[in-house]
Amino acid sequence: MSSSSQHLPTALDKDARLARLTAWLGTLDLVEVGSLRPASSDASFRRYFRLDVVPALRAKLGDTLIAMDAPPERENVPAFIHVDGLLFDAGVTVPAIAARDVDNGFLLLSDLGTTTYLQRLDADNANFMYSDAVDALIKFQLASQPGVLPEFDRAFVMRELNIFPEWFVERHLGVTIDEAQRAQLDKVFEAIAANVLAQQQVFMHRDFHSRNLMFLDQGNPGVLDFQDAVYGPVTYDLASLLRDAYIQWDEEFVLDWVVRYWQSAKQVGLPVNPDIDAFYRDFEYMALQRHLKILGIFCRLNYRDGKPIYMGDLPTVMDYVRKTANRYTELKPLARLLDSFEDKAPSVGYTF
Repeated sequence: MSSSSQHLPTALDKDARLARLTAWLGTLDLVEVGSLRPASSDASFRRYFRLDVVPALRAKLGDTLIAMDAPPERENVPAFIHVDGLLFDAGVTVPAIAARDVDNGFLLLSDLGTTTYLQRLDADNANFMYSDAVDALIKFQLASQPGVLPEFDRAFVMRELNIFPEWFVERHLGVTIDEAQRAQLDKVFEAIAANVLAQQQVFMHRDFHSRNLMFLDQGNPGVLDFQDAVYGPVTYDLASLLRDAYIQWDEEFVLDWVVRYWQSAKQVGLPVNPDIDAFYRDFEYMALQRHLKILGIFCRLNYRDGKPIYMGDLPTVMDYVRKTANRYTELKPLARLLDSFEDKAPSVGYTF
């Protein structure tokens, strides 16, 4: 392990955590510690390792389990456990917790396999895979009640939007925003915030997309990366799913799925806008809020955290932003601002 992580700034810290994790796993008598291997990394500070279950327990626990290493000063393990329970109680497939050491940020979880939605989705299977995903989303939303999860309030919305000018415009494009541009941007941000904060609120996963949904033969999909769940706008997770930063579909396909979700949600009594045109507008504004945040976060991951892997997804996200900004009068100033930012950007080969 250590040879591959030596170039990371926190290699020593990671190796110390790995030693503590393996020591803890050794006390459980559930897994073969020597079989530990990386399962996946994350855009956060969490790491995951796959281990073989001891032969005597494979019938009960499955062949493998996943160890999660989440440094407690960086990651909220109690929130992971809390939301895992909410999703499980709602009938959604999530990892079962086989063992926990919350103080140290270690969990041992059931293994939902190696096939993400992103790896499997194609034009032939997208309809049934999205059908399963929407069913799971509606189950979670139906369990919603206020006061259980943190609220996605105005301060939250604006904090996320402001990652865009700081990290995408100023850091990535190298453009200093002047007062007039900032005033225009703030006006667009206000229009977005007004729409999304007027939407009805439900339980919200916050990252319900193709990299966090696992394809399963039974109980599809398995849902991961839910620890940041909040109570927020009803269209948010649908926007994450259908306006996915990692895979883009034709507009007709997306519209068809928004309508299908809307019909199902209305039938089961979820608080969606009763008018489909207004609901689609809500969906678009919500997706735009999310995409502006993502443009900033992908750049922050690159420049601050040394994780350049997401930079290749910027053009997809920017395409969504431009299309939405051009569709609504009060958002058109955003499209003009983007033009002026990109005209002013130093020519260092950024292409969108």
